Amino acid sequence: MYKVKKRIVVSAAHYLTLDYESKCSGIHGHNWVIDVYLKSPNLNANGMVMDFSHIKKVIKDALDHKMINDVIKVNPTAENIAYWICQQLQPYCYRVDVEESPNNTASYERDE
Repeated sequence: MYKVKKRIVVSAAHYLTLDYESKCSGIHGHNWVIDVYLKSPNLNANGMVMDFSHIKKVIKDALDHKMINDVIKVNPTAENIAYWICQQLQPYCYRVDVEESPNNTASYERDE
């Protein structure tokens, strides 16, 4: 099994819809640190699981300098963002870690 990891930093804004009072309900931004994990039993014709530049392009084009609420049609928590990213890179992506600030990271890992 071949595995690759790509780290991407995205600057973007969002707000959360919550059932309790929180400053996160207002528009605010983060410099998100995103780790994307992909795997495949085989390499493509170029000898890769997926080109690192393609991974970066898919995520950065969609999220960088954007209002994430306009891109992801569910409450854009770090958990939901991780899930959404994983879906964009199927069938190879099996895990995504989304750090919205130091010491605050959410992960999504696809069940096998």
